[in-house]
Amino acid sequence: SLCAGGAPSLSYRELKDLKKTNVLHIDVRERWEIDRFGKIPESINIPLGELVEALQMDPVEFKEQYNQKMPSKSDPVVFSCLAGTRSKQALGFAVSLGFS
Repeated sequence: SLCAGGAPSLSYRELKDLKKTNVLHIDVRERWEIDRFGKIPESINIPLGELVEALQMDPVEFKEQYNQKMPSKSDPVVFSCLAGTRSKQALGFAVSLGFS
């Protein structure tokens, strides 16, 4: 299950529909998990352990590292992981950093 601000979990179909809008999808699994289980199309991988630092980066540095425009604090962001635990933690980190 995937975690989002307004809805605690999303189905894959709901996520696909959301991706047609301007939502940033951050996969917080470890890199070895992406290698082993595959990348979710149009997501960016920021392992949970790097997330707090990544969300506080200079936008230019963020773009260089993750090849994606850094989200603003009001941009829609969805976090995902394997079971839902880390995505909930990621959501908590983002909210604590001022993301709405």
